[in-house]
Amino acid sequence: MSLRSQMLKGILEGCILSIIQQQPTYGYEISVILKEYGLENISEGSIYPILLRLQKEKLIIGEMKKSESGPKRKYYQLTEDGNEALKEFYLQWDAIKNPVDKIVNQGGYDV
Repeated sequence: MSLRSQMLKGILEGCILSIIQQQPTYGYEISVILKEYGLENISEGSIYPILLRLQKEKLIIGEMKKSESGPKRKYYQLTEDGNEALKEFYLQWDAIKNPVDKIVNQGGYDV
């Protein structure tokens, strides 16, 4: 497993919760959004197990809805627990991101 994959593993769940918070969405659309933000190497095969886990943890709920462009799709939205988990992710991310940025920048690499 590459360093990038190891780092993304813990962050991806927060990114997916954040995308779902913005609007109810489905797995393929989440994949497209991640790519738009520069996470090109995240396959749908990586996203669906996370969605399944988030659903089992009752952080999201899925509902089958008609699609204008094809078969029904499972749209996900955050639950109240999911909103709380996302807030906790933001707090933890800030607690990690800011110190790491400072350390990396002191080393001469400008992020």
